[in-house]
Amino acid sequence: MRQIIALGGGGFSMEPDNPLLDTYILKQSSKPKPKICFIPTASGDREEYIQNFYTFFLKQDCEPAHLSLFRPHTREIEEFVLEQDIIYVGGGNTKNLLALWKDWNLDSIMRKAYEKGIILAGVSAGSICWFEAGVTDSFGDGLEPLTCLGILKGSNCPHYDGESDRRPSYQEFVNEGSIQSGYATDDGVAIHYINEKLESIVSSRPNAKAYHVFVENKKLHEEEMETKYLGTI
Repeated sequence: MRQIIALGGGGFSMEPDNPLLDTYILKQSSKPKPKICFIPTASGDREEYIQNFYTFFLKQDCEPAHLSLFRPHTREIEEFVLEQDIIYVGGGNTKNLLALWKDWNLDSIMRKAYEKGIILAGVSAGSICWFEAGVTDSFGDGLEPLTCLGILKGSNCPHYDGESDRRPSYQEFVNEGSIQSGYATDDGVAIHYINEKLESIVSSRPNAKAYHVFVENKKLHEEEMETKYLGTI
């Protein structure tokens, strides 16, 4: 079973006192104590980010580790990644993430991990990287479409309610055809794919939602998706 869990925002880095999304990710593994590896490439392997990961996951029933491309602890990166049960990709600069992954062959390794059944998860940059395209602020000034790995069809826009320019920019890009139709997620929302099919949408916040944004008959549509609040499940 191939799984991807894409967080529009939230998790240990944005909601340190709200474990709902991160414990949801852990529960999707069939292992009683899954190995979960944090990949903080998009943040430049920021040390505080890595420590925040361990602060949360060392308290959970799992085996946390991380992979740094700036300070690699092993030359056998593929072997290390393919030993994991869950890969959790952090936020930051998606363009830099994709460039570094390609240079280290990590993009191909991620596809092998996916085909092997290792759960791929991530927030913000770690969300959009799995799709054909995403909306990014990687270039510094304003938002732009970015071609991504393409494991999942369509496009993705995180922080839909968290940043004022996300919603109008994503709608404009989809409407003009500069980016494929796809799904936008509020902060605190995760979209869960199984075998490339959207299986469920969950949230750590009662009113957070996901949206399908697409063009039909030359008209832009934004459809609110059914979202399950994890606090009541």
